[in-house]
Amino acid sequence: MAKHFFTSESVTEGHPDKICDQIADAILDDILSKDPNAHVACEVTACTGVVHVMGEISTDCYVDIPKIVRSVVNDIGYNNPAYGFDGNTCGVLTSIDAQSPDIAMGVNQSFEVKNGASDADDL
Repeated sequence: MAKHFFTSESVTEGHPDKICDQIADAILDDILSKDPNAHVACEVTACTGVVHVMGEISTDCYVDIPKIVRSVVNDIGYNNPAYGFDGNTCGVLTSIDAQSPDIAMGVNQSFEVKNGASDADDL
């Protein structure tokens, strides 16, 4: 009989993984509210005193990423240097490029838009 190990991770409120997810969601929400056709591949990492937002974003709008980061961190409750992490003073690094043209070419229009509805031949 073979032995198998099952592992999983569970993190609680305030954990950096959850904070990073909330920041990425807030950035995506802000972009999509202004540009529904934007393409966003955004990753966020955090460590004591710094948040790094990176990825590929192609959009026709501007979003203030450091402002969004600070707002999310403060709203979570990390708003005092005594907590070891403060949204008002933490560093916010951004490394954002436009989406690769190769990827954009594959996702700019859906197959259905390019070729018509898939059930058109059934009529």
